[in-house]
This record gives sequence, structure tokens and C-alpha cells, in this order.
Amino acid sequence: MREGFTTGSCAAAAAKAAAYMLLVGEQINSVDITVPRGDRFEAALLDVTLNKDEARCAVRKDGGDDPDVTTGILIYAAARYPKTAGNSNRHDEEVFIHGGVGIGKVTKPGLDQPVGEWAINSVPQKMISEAVREACEIAGYEGGVDITISAPEGEEIAKRTFNPRLGIEGGISIIGTSGVVEPMSDKALKDTIYVELNQRKALGDRGVVISPGNYGRQFLLEHYGYDIDRAVKCSNFIGETIDMCVSLGFEDVILAGHIGKLAKVASGIMNTHSHEADGRMETIAAAAIRAGLPNEVLNQILDSVSTVEALKIVKKYDEKEGGNNSLNSVMSTIISRIKYYLDFRAEGKINIEATTYCGEIALVSETEHMREMLERITENQGKSA
Repeated sequence: MREGFTTGSCAAAAAKAAAYMLLVGEQINSVDITVPRGDRFEAALLDVTLNKDEARCAVRKDGGDDPDVTTGILIYAAARYPKTAGNSNRHDEEVFIHGGVGIGKVTKPGLDQPVGEWAINSVPQKMISEAVREACEIAGYEGGVDITISAPEGEEIAKRTFNPRLGIEGGISIIGTSGVVEPMSDKALKDTIYVELNQRKALGDRGVVISPGNYGRQFLLEHYGYDIDRAVKCSNFIGETIDMCVSLGFEDVILAGHIGKLAKVASGIMNTHSHEADGRMETIAAAAIRAGLPNEVLNQILDSVSTVEALKIVKKYDEKEGGNNSLNSVMSTIISRIKYYLDFRAEGKINIEATTYCGEIALVSETEHMREMLERITENQGKSA
């Protein structure tokens, strides 16, 4: 499947081109940058304008074969010479990055950027700065540059994302960690999961650990001595992976995952993709009700933008009370609900245990027989390897 480039890559490419045109006083039609993964991104420039005070251009977002609501939109960058309040030119070498029309602003804590800042994540900011400095070097310029990133369609597009729920208002986020969009075909992913499970079964494994991904590798190594690379990655397809385990005749299955994914399983959601469903804060709040937390804390949980933030709120409440009872109670309820829905999905045909963790606050919660099952699985994997 064809890969694409992130909004962060588009912003960095447009910023480099705008800075270069401003500094040399000539229009160009294309630009290229190196993205964090190491790929070279060659971008055609659209809607180019240039005068002595500003250069502006756009790059069209191409997400490849990945279904993404931002594919096709124009990401603009405008470059200007920095000004102080006295309107005199600044001569430092910094790249000053701002958001413009269609770029969201952060209004809730717990995200990559602090409250009040533009939703231009840290990796894209680094990409933009490096790309602009590269343009400055080519042009032989040692001063600073003001860069404004905008997306005229961003405010409307953002309504079709989770940005409003996360507290990002007024537009889209500029995101990306590798700079590349790696398309994920649902069928291809599920076929890959089945092939790996079938291979494990053919090698003699009677049990298997499944995990949505590699997140929390170090935490699991330290807590269980288990390398998550030995698990079968099920992505968001937790329910269908359990179905596969049943059909292939596995005896034991452990689901290991960060609370950010598994909080959804605790509410019966078996496809944890953000486009499918959510219910994380509601699930944690329901567990907090059972733990007897006051309404003030419940409302803070419901207003949280991430499970980590929600659990930190519970932990903070416990610290005020001089204990850890509420957090333990909340996690006990969540892990029991995870176990309930996993068993329900498997219809009692296989043994299922689970562990969920939040490395950010050194928290782990596991079902009653999880450790003895993990011992069985790892011992058997060693024999079949």
C-alpha cells in the first residue's frame, strides 16, 4: 500500500520553501526535506505569493492509502522577518513558530503541547525549525525567521476528528512522529495477525500473549520480565484476535495493554480504534463512583483528555487522603470488567487473563491467574522456539 506524509511533514516543507523564497527573493515550484524516519519528501508548492515582507506557499497533504480526513487539504506556511514590539528587525537565529487560521489551540491539559499553545506537536516543531534553518544556511542568512502555519479548511475538518473532545479548539493538529503516514488496511492487518497466530500454533504453542502494540515495553520488562516483542500484535482488533485464538484452538490467552486502550475493553468495546468508539473517561468515572469518589473528582475525570490524566486525578485524591485505596479500587473494577468482556467474547472456550498498566504513574493491574498463565505460556514458548 502507498505511504503518505504527515501534516507535520507538509508544514515543514512549506516552511522551508517560504523561508527560502523570503531570503533569496525568488519564487520556487517545489521543495524537499528529510523526515525523521529518513525518507526524502519532495513536495510541489501551491498558491505561492512573495513580496519583500513575506513569502507564503502551501503543500497539499497526501496520506497515501491511509483513510484520513486531512488528506487533500492545503497546509500553508508564511515566512517573515521577526519584529520586536518596537517594529525593528530582530537578528537572533531562532525560528519562531506560530499557528494561524485552521490550526487548533490547546485548551485542556494532558496533550503534547501545554494549554494555550497552538496544536503543533513537538516533533513537527523540530522538523519545521530544522527545515527553516536549512533554508537559512542555503541562503547564507544568520538571522531569525517567523513562521506561521495555517490550514484554511482546518476548522471545518477538525469537527470530524476527536480534537473537540480532546480540548483542541479552532482547527486541526499538526502531528506526526516519523513524518510518514503508514497506511493500515484492516484486512491486511487481520490477515497478518491470523498468519502469526497460526504459525505459533503450528510450532506447538498452547498459549499466546496478545497486545495492541509495543507501548510499555520497558514497563512490562521491569514488572514481569516479559518482552512485548514475543507477543502477537493485535492492533485495535482485540475482539477479532480472540475469535482467531478460539478458532485455532489455543488454550490460554493473555491480553496485555496500556490502560489507554484497555479502558475501552472494560466497556465492551472490542475494536479500540478511535474512529470506532470511545468510553474511556466514562468507564473510569463509573469505576470511581463505585470507589466512592466525590462528585468534584468525578467531573474532573470526565473532563480529562487522556486516561493517564484521569488516573493521575484519582492518585492525587488518594494522596490528599493519605492512602491509595481509591486508585486500587478503580483499577480493580476496570480489570474485572476487562476480564468479563474478554470471557464473554470467547464464550468460555479458552482461558483468558489480562494485565493493564500505566507506566506514567507506575501502575499495573492484573487478573487473578494472570501470572501463573504467563509462566505457562513463556515456558511453552521456550520449548517450541
